[in-house]
Formats: sequence, C-alpha cells, structure tokens
Amino acid sequence: MVQELFDHAAYEAHLRSLSDASVRLSFNAFKDVPWDDPAYAWRADDPQFVLSEADVIGAHPWYQALPLERQVEIGIFRFAHVAKVGRQFEQVLIGGLMQHLIGMRAGNPEFRYAMHEVTEETHHIQMFQEAVNRAYAGFGIEPQGAPAYFRWITPIMTAAGSWLPTIFFMGILAGEEPIDHLQKSLIRDGGQQPLISRIMQIHIAEEARHISFAHEWLAKSLAHAGPVKRFFLSLALPLAMWWLCTVIMKPTRHDLRAMGIPRGVAREMWWRSPVSDEHRREMFGDVRLLADRLGIRRGPARWLWKLLRIDGRPSRYRGETHERDLAA
Repeated sequence: MVQELFDHAAYEAHLRSLSDASVRLSFNAFKDVPWDDPAYAWRADDPQFVLSEADVIGAHPWYQALPLERQVEIGIFRFAHVAKVGRQFEQVLIGGLMQHLIGMRAGNPEFRYAMHEVTEETHHIQMFQEAVNRAYAGFGIEPQGAPAYFRWITPIMTAAGSWLPTIFFMGILAGEEPIDHLQKSLIRDGGQQPLISRIMQIHIAEEARHISFAHEWLAKSLAHAGPVKRFFLSLALPLAMWWLCTVIMKPTRHDLRAMGIPRGVAREMWWRSPVSDEHRREMFGDVRLLADRLGIRRGPARWLWKLLRIDGRPSRYRGETHERDLAA
C-alpha cells in the first residue's frame, strides 16, 4: 500500500533540497532577461516566430499553408496568449498557496519551500506580463488569455488551497504540466525568437522544482487518504488534467477570432484530430507515472482517463523526452 511505502523523512529531505536549490539557482525577471537588447527585439518579419509542430497550431496544415507574414503574426499572438494565461494561472497558484500556508505550524519545511516557489512565480508573472506588454506595444496584440469564467471562479480556486488542498495541488499540476511540456518541446525544436527562448529557459529551470514539489506533496496526501477519499481523488486527477489543459492551451473564442483561425480548424486543433490527441496525451505522461506510482489509475479511474482521451503509456521517468522531440 502507498501508506506503507511513503517515507516522511525522505519527503522532508527532498523539500530541504528543493529549498537549497532555489537559493543556489534563481532568476530575476528584470536582471536575467535582456529586454532592451536590440538582438532580442520583436519584429513583424522575424521567421523565428513561426510556430513549429511542437504546438498544435504549428502542426496543422491550415497554418502551414499560410503566407509567412500571417504565420509570424499568429505566432506572436500565440506566444502572447500562452504568456497571458500562464500569468493568470500563476496568480491563482500564489493565492491558493497563501491560503494553504496561513495556518501552517512552525518547523514544517513545506512553508520555506512554498515561499521560495511563490517568490519564483512572481518573477514568472512579471516575465510573462512583460512579453504581453511587448506584443501590445509593438503589434496591438492583447489576448484575453483564460476564459472569463476562469477569472470569475478565482476566489473559489484560491480558497481550495485551504479547504481542499489535495484538489488544489492537482490543479497546480494540471496547469504546470501542459505549459512545461510545450515549452520543453519548443526549446528542443530550436530556432525560437531569442527573448521568448530566454523566458522559456528560466521558466523551465524553476518549474522543474515546482512540479517536483507538487508530485511529492500529492504522494504524501494520498498516503494518508482512506479508500473512499482515494477513490474520489482518483477520478478528480484526470478531470483536473483535462479541464485545465483545455483552459490553458486552447484560446478563447475572442482569441481565435483575433488570430483568424476558422472554427472548424480550431475544433481539429483542440482536440478532434489524431495529431492533436497525441499532443494532449504526451502532456500527461509524467502525471500518468505519478498516478501509477500512487495506485490510482485503475478501475473506473482508468476508464475516465481513456474517456477523456488523455490515457497512454506513462513516462518511464519524469521529464522523459518523446519520440517527436528526439527527432527534432
């Protein structure tokens, strides 16, 4: 049983290691990103903004058939969209973590590490918003980001950090994994616009710690859950992955119209084609690995993973590179 396997001493040592790593390697949004370097400037004729097949838009024949200037225009909007929704998600994450920590007792190493994570997330928010500002100042692009209802339910989501912490941490993972997967795939493809590459490099480096914490926190939480709670949590995990993946990765109708993507094409991109389905399944290989480790991807939960079309082979190890990335 998971309860018998969980090692609390190892968990606390892991948190101390993450905290030490946050001290040794950390970034500042306005010191470590060369915003004013001419080589990092955004230009409307820069082919480095063309989306690669690592993104579902770039992988679609409709996009690939467009003239170069339209591909660049959509590419700039897509980067600004991901930055905007990433900023919004991380604001919710910080609010929920503050709720989670408010009553924490002295001596718990979770407090120190979580505050390191909050500090890093504030710099990520600043980086993302500066990218959105640049898109707006240079090209008049202002994406909506997350759907309007996501902003309306923000108080409920942040309150979950205190009242439903396991669900909240599942939400953290559901938001972090898709963005991390997309950014790693883009970096492996190479040829990205220099400023975007620098932002992604910093985010990937620090997000690795945040994802590791969420994985281990969920392992601790499930270790203390009874059979009924484990059953409901086993269903909540794939639902959280499916929902937040769509919120973060799929543009709203407003943003689709602004990019000029036809509704029929958008339906194929998210998620009604074999290529888009494969993109989505790949995002959650590490989460499937975690679910198998915790013994909660079986029975009705396994059926739900398949129904939501996010099932598949689990990663052999966290951060495993997929075949398409290796080819790139």
